[in-house]
Amino acid sequence: MTSTTVTGPVLVTGGTGSFGSTMVRRLLTTDVEEVRVFSRDEAKQDAMRRELSDGRVRFHVGDVRDARSVEDAMAGVRHVFHAAALKQVPSCEFFPMQAVQTNVNGSDNVIRAANRAGVASVVCLSTDKAVYPINAMGISKAMMEKVAQSHARNHGQGGTTVSITRYGNVMYSRGSVIPVFVDQVRNGRPLTVTDPDMTRFLMSLEESVDLVEYAFEHAAQGDLFVRKAPACTVRDLAVATASLFGVEDPEIRVLGVRHGEKLYESLLSREELQKADDRGDYYRVPLDARGLEYELFFDEGDGRIVEDDYTSHNTERLDVEQVKDLLRSLPPIRRELAAAGRLGEDGA
Repeated sequence: MTSTTVTGPVLVTGGTGSFGSTMVRRLLTTDVEEVRVFSRDEAKQDAMRRELSDGRVRFHVGDVRDARSVEDAMAGVRHVFHAAALKQVPSCEFFPMQAVQTNVNGSDNVIRAANRAGVASVVCLSTDKAVYPINAMGISKAMMEKVAQSHARNHGQGGTTVSITRYGNVMYSRGSVIPVFVDQVRNGRPLTVTDPDMTRFLMSLEESVDLVEYAFEHAAQGDLFVRKAPACTVRDLAVATASLFGVEDPEIRVLGVRHGEKLYESLLSREELQKADDRGDYYRVPLDARGLEYELFFDEGDGRIVEDDYTSHNTERLDVEQVKDLLRSLPPIRRELAAAGRLGEDGA
């Protein structure tokens, strides 16, 4: 992202979260004139204010559920990165209407406010759990995507450009399993996994920001972007984490699959792959812009047939050593290794 692409104030919803704060830091490396951090957690905002100490950052306390607070923060904004969401599968499973209010209604508030304020672009963050969703979090994110696409379809090339990015597990983000493994290894406890053969995509926070930047710079109205990513089994991730900290044969305790968990995740369905544009590191899926002419869904088809989805089972599979290399690249892991006196050992 360059200063030539970022013009005017930028709003980051959920700006104190794992992704949002990383996005804010990336923006501050450009000549951006103002970054507005929008979130409901004033304690995290205060900590972030002290840490960044940058006059270009403005903090807005509010909630995407509250349309008025969104509108107030949106005034004069040029670009929006919409990261605010409820992301934890178990909590959304037990309180699904909370997921609806934040992920669906809140996203609608953000997109509508952006359009009314004359914002140039909104990039919405989604998840692999939105593909063939089986849990409340994934369902609410799938509905968020539909809300964004509906706006794009109804507004054409005029008004605010709304695009979507979809990515898998972000390593060492808040609520991810890697910090749990690190804590268990450090305290000599067994590593707990739900299913050792479960696979998950692996992506760093920086790579997730790269994806959002790519969408910001290349999106047409309604585009959906996915970054290609490797995957590994949960067992290999646990073993790799333990090995970095000097435990070569960790005890692994199998807990069983939790509410709403899948054996593997999908980043693109086969229907989306049929019309996807392969751009090397990324896939772009253009908006299906057929309006309310329902007959077109029956009369027009696509001659290309794709038999498989793009999943964590059929993407590039990393072994334990490759996962260790990937983990070593993460700043939080390097800090943990340094604290444990292991930075520099085992090639780290």
